[in-house]
Amino acid sequence: MTREQNLSRLQQDESFDLLVIGGGATGCGIALDAASRGLKTALIEKNDFSEGTSSRSTKLVHGGVRYLEMAIKRLDRTQYNLVRDGLYERGVLLKNAPHLANRLPLVTPLYSWLEVPYIFAGLKLYDILAGKMGIGHSRIVSRKEALKRFPMLKSEGLKAGVLYYDGQFNDARMAVTLVATAVRQGAVAANHVEALSLVKEDGRITGAQVRDNIDGERFTIRARGVINAAGPFADGIRRMDEPDVAPILKASSGIHIVLDKRFAPPETGLMIPKTEDGRVLFILPWQGHALIGTTDEPAEITDHPRPKEEEVAYLLRHIRQYFDLEITEQDIKSTWSGLRPLLHDPKAADTARLARDHIIQVSDSGLLTIAGGKWTTYRKMAQDAVEHAVKTFNLSPAAACFTDHLPLVGAEDYREDGDQVLIRDFNLAGDVAAHLHRSYGSEAPKVAELVREGLGERLHPDHPVIEAEVAYVVRFEQAERASDVLVRRTTLALLDKEAAGVAAERVIAIMAKELSWDEPRCQAERDLFAERLQTAL
Repeated sequence: MTREQNLSRLQQDESFDLLVIGGGATGCGIALDAASRGLKTALIEKNDFSEGTSSRSTKLVHGGVRYLEMAIKRLDRTQYNLVRDGLYERGVLLKNAPHLANRLPLVTPLYSWLEVPYIFAGLKLYDILAGKMGIGHSRIVSRKEALKRFPMLKSEGLKAGVLYYDGQFNDARMAVTLVATAVRQGAVAANHVEALSLVKEDGRITGAQVRDNIDGERFTIRARGVINAAGPFADGIRRMDEPDVAPILKASSGIHIVLDKRFAPPETGLMIPKTEDGRVLFILPWQGHALIGTTDEPAEITDHPRPKEEEVAYLLRHIRQYFDLEITEQDIKSTWSGLRPLLHDPKAADTARLARDHIIQVSDSGLLTIAGGKWTTYRKMAQDAVEHAVKTFNLSPAAACFTDHLPLVGAEDYREDGDQVLIRDFNLAGDVAAHLHRSYGSEAPKVAELVREGLGERLHPDHPVIEAEVAYVVRFEQAERASDVLVRRTTLALLDKEAAGVAAERVIAIMAKELSWDEPRCQAERDLFAERLQTAL
């Protein structure tokens, strides 16, 4: 369904079983889980799907090597369970979305022989916890093999390395794919729709007053139960219910920088297990570039956090310690910051020690809040939330949860050589075909068909993103703003800020034709996207 069709259904005077507030990883997962069980489900997001934290992750599907270390050192069952669940869910995600997720080998360089047994033992335990859902066996690699896999590593003092495996995925496209799958299962979902207040009858929440942030129209959505899945903004929704409620979240910022592909080989990542302040650093290949992250600093909760200069300097300083290549700020092609919603613990010394697990709580008036967690465990979080909602709101689902074996849109009939089919059937360039195949999976031919409408040009000569994608994501993925297209549907702005700025005018022209924009709306989009480039990117 188009956004207009979804909006029309939301605006009708009908009641849903569940209204989910928040279109990040957790909210999108809840909408899919609930709809697939036959529950009448509505999902709203005040900005775009995954516009906040969920499109600004390290792009890893992982159990959490750092959490495993903390679990062992402190005998912490919460951290242990988080790793165990994460490793299981890693396998599920790779299976259900093979076009968006893949296995990635990672090397941990070791510059002291004393590190070898400790790091190797930890990663072997990581393998063991994965069990049948494991995706590869860790092993010690020689100095020579470590340098062969990651040639830009500093060779001086390098003793050996440990090779292990985790998953990598396209987080922004994963979120919109969850929405598309939820809609196919019967959900009604709309982005750019903001909850303004909660509706109560006899002291119980029965829905929300909302506003379409595109045209300003206000209306009411009624539901037997409301789920607060607003990520870092969950406490704000809770205050709509109880103005004086104590916060349950504390935010930390994690920034990432993107460099040219020469800073990371195309098929291997690097995991630095301990920086100067004890954090983990990743250097990863991602969509033909090098992705470096992340930091972990206390942060204010804002819609579009600005990357801080000192955090960029922190990452560059550590890269220089491990690379033989000279790196400067001029090499950075894009930078972004995301907020982690961490469970509040006044006793924790810093945000790095706060748990990434999730909690579910229900207020006296019936607001069900799910908070915390991480991308990898989105499906389990969604399952837990819906099962809690079924009991809390006395719902009658038609089926039990089966999202652990539900292929997402693009995974049905997916074939590994799909890019070759696109080359053969649509005469696409190899890099364009590979990009469409990895972004849309078995839906890619539908995108390629639009090339025949005269939309076959690249949006920028250095990137495989083409005009047809703009029309496709407007028609079928609720892209409503230029930033929806350039930041999240194609992720061009996350890879190359300058290229996205060049492409913006053509994107706006195509969207204007698709959505019947007038010149004032086009200018508003130019201004808004320019502002995003200057602040959030």
